[in-house]
Amino acid sequence: MADATLARQLTEQVTRLRQRQTAPLILELDLTDGLAEGPAADPLSAFMSRRKLRLSDAIEGLRRASQDDRVRALVVKVGGGRIGLARMQEIREAITAFRESGKLAVAWSETFGEFTHGNVPYYLATAFDRIYLQPSGSVGLTGVAVEQLFLHDALAKIGVGFQSAKRHEYKSAADNLTERGFTGPTREAAERLAASVAEQLTAAIAERRGKTREEARALLDRGPFLAETALAEGLVDALAYRDEVYAEVRKETGPDAILQYVARYQRAHTLAERARKLPSPRDRFVAVIYASGPIRQGRSSRSPVGGSAMGSDTVAAALRSATADDRVRAVLLRVNSPGGSAVASDTIWREVVRTRAAGKPVVVSMSDVAASGGYYISMAADVIVAQPGTLTGSIGVITGKPVFEEAFGRIGITTDSVSVGQGATMFAPTHPFSEDEWQRINHWLDAIYRDFTEKVASGRRMTVEQVHEIAKGRVWTGADAAQNGLVDELGGMPAAAEIARRRAGLPVDAPLRAYPRLSPFDQLRPPESSESRPAAAATLDLRFADAWGPAWRLAAQAGLSPYGPLILPGRWVIS
Repeated sequence: MADATLARQLTEQVTRLRQRQTAPLILELDLTDGLAEGPAADPLSAFMSRRKLRLSDAIEGLRRASQDDRVRALVVKVGGGRIGLARMQEIREAITAFRESGKLAVAWSETFGEFTHGNVPYYLATAFDRIYLQPSGSVGLTGVAVEQLFLHDALAKIGVGFQSAKRHEYKSAADNLTERGFTGPTREAAERLAASVAEQLTAAIAERRGKTREEARALLDRGPFLAETALAEGLVDALAYRDEVYAEVRKETGPDAILQYVARYQRAHTLAERARKLPSPRDRFVAVIYASGPIRQGRSSRSPVGGSAMGSDTVAAALRSATADDRVRAVLLRVNSPGGSAVASDTIWREVVRTRAAGKPVVVSMSDVAASGGYYISMAADVIVAQPGTLTGSIGVITGKPVFEEAFGRIGITTDSVSVGQGATMFAPTHPFSEDEWQRINHWLDAIYRDFTEKVASGRRMTVEQVHEIAKGRVWTGADAAQNGLVDELGGMPAAAEIARRRAGLPVDAPLRAYPRLSPFDQLRPPESSESRPAAAATLDLRFADAWGPAWRLAAQAGLSPYGPLILPGRWVIS
């Protein structure tokens, strides 16, 4: 009797397992908690992001699912503001391809912004067959704005001044400390940025929600919309809670369909492929090198309280390793950086040049932002690919220091110093720059800007004069950068990978591999040399970045980014 019961239980388990392997699938994707840009580069990052979906896995999972007969539908939870516009456009392209394969794609949201903007999540939702909204939610189409706080008068009241020099008029990183509002050039650039993003948003609404461009543009002036109004305006297809959305999807896919997250689906197929075909030491592939975060000298690092920085030593070591590796036939450099240290950016630029000189194509894929130093490390590539919503350009340089002379005098603080050398105290906050010191500062800025623009001209096959007209520290969207020659093509990682394979003479299915692939032991042990693989590992770092040289503390006190003079001006968030 016991044997019969055990046999029955085993039979039932085998049957259930077989059903799970053959039953239809409804894939799920939750985008409300953000997406990781690339693989973890250090043990702390690996632990903190162990449950976070990677962008590349989501895109590859959706591509695979569009060709899988078992997959019947996709349900994506949309909302929150943790994913930038450019990465949303990458996901949007993958979802559009999935839907065009004939499979059902459904977006549902608790709310597109709760007393806040919801432009970017709603932009993504327009790619789906249907949009469901929770009855208590809203659609936060509120238009696109670029806004900044200006502290000049507040600092003046306490006797603090700020001196700044820049190349050129659009480089506005210190304007919040030196101005009372937007300067003419800064307003011009901000207006164009907002207009470009609004054009992309209205085009998506018009195309997918059955509106004219004029009607879609008018919606930006009338939002946000409560759920009932959003339904009446045709912005959503139905008001429903999660259980009601899933019940509707199951009606079309069948009651025996199984739910599975895209990450789990992609991981299972990847493991199965590895089991069927173990990688050969002779396999040729495209190396994907991630260059993320503000740029600093030294190794890439992550703070235990959040935030990461791109170290020139780490990225340069990865490029050197890829150049020396015979299996690597091309490099796909994924850039998501607002810039930082001019010297560190130049270090990475040099390794890109050397990789190309070795006969290996380098293709840059720009993420949400690749500006200032982020553009610097990109400009020598064979091809630059960006999304329309990428923020790029900002080809310029800035420096400065706060001056506490008056503030100290008001409260009775005096200073004294002993120095050797005329420039020993030039960065001290106790006094303004002298005329001679200003000459040195301006000579320094001119040299950096000249070097920057000459390298852009060489990399982009322009004259220095042509570069200067689109440089001057100005930030562009990827859509506009493609028009003025700073970017070659619009698209995401898949488009960049296709170009890299083609230029390297690889087949269309040649693998992409995050590079270098480091084991936990590699990440922890000290490297044998600057050219060994562990040299490309990141580190946990409690220090403040020092890309301003001796002025880094002053830059931090003044509100400038600690990461250096090639930094994207201000804090740019599109929501």
